[in-house]
Amino acid sequence: MNKNWQKLKQSANGIPTNEALIPYILEILKDGKEMKNRAIREDVITFLQIPDRILEIKYPNYPESEGVLLNRFSFALSSLYKASAIERPKRGIYKITETGKLLLQQYGEALTNRILEEQPAYKQYMEELAIRNERTGKAGALLEDTQEDLQLKVENVINQRKNEVAIELLEKVRQVEPTFFEKLVVKLLIAMGYSGENGEAKVTTQTKDGGIDGIINQDPLGTSTVYIQAKRYKEENVVGRPSIQAFYGALASVNADRGVFITTSSFSKGALEFAKNQGIVLIDGIKLTDLMLQYEVGVEVAKIYKLFRIDHDYFENDI
Repeated sequence: MNKNWQKLKQSANGIPTNEALIPYILEILKDGKEMKNRAIREDVITFLQIPDRILEIKYPNYPESEGVLLNRFSFALSSLYKASAIERPKRGIYKITETGKLLLQQYGEALTNRILEEQPAYKQYMEELAIRNERTGKAGALLEDTQEDLQLKVENVINQRKNEVAIELLEKVRQVEPTFFEKLVVKLLIAMGYSGENGEAKVTTQTKDGGIDGIINQDPLGTSTVYIQAKRYKEENVVGRPSIQAFYGALASVNADRGVFITTSSFSKGALEFAKNQGIVLIDGIKLTDLMLQYEVGVEVAKIYKLFRIDHDYFENDI
């Protein structure tokens, strides 16, 4: 691997590009160790002998920022994550994957964004992001620079980031144990207010659940009950009509008229049609993580931004 930063692809100001950093991040992680973002940056900078004068270059409008180069590491890490070349086993911790090792071995310092974008995981990530953006109906709008349009642009950026977090969240949920997922689903429905003021929610015993994973009694007497089935599936494992019919049978066995079927994958057309006719609510992986973000289950608020506007009424009144 090249160890001279001056041989890297650079932007006009002489700073290595996001793309140029990609193979060196994998080089630092290739031994399989788990590392924090800061440690990765420091090791890459040392490996390439990048001088302080490059690190000290700031964005003109943000002189208090950490610097252009350090910011570019975040974009490089994001691209590697989308291609499943690295994973995040814990918050702020990165680790190389088998895919990452193979890419480094095959391409070395010639690894580029284009190669990452050709990886199946990257394509899958972008397809899901497009679906989420389409559902929210806000991303990709071409806007003029009026005050109202500027606000919409900010909302689009926030929405895009929210959808990116949701994709990562869904992948995280798919990796948990089935029992953990069942508890998560019940906790989400409680956060949504399904248990009522004095209701009760619980996960059923695995050996005797009869196809029902959770029960929410919406009142102390149990006269209004919601039954839940939760299936933690991979994306390609589409839930079909037979699974919904089986859940309907489980509901009938306890004389229930309401059920919620939640999965981390998606539902077939037949499943959707059957559920609609039987009054069963279906929640797919995208809807699940949207609800988790809305009700802040499994996530936390990173930062709150305030957008101000003039209070014209204030200036029309006597102070």
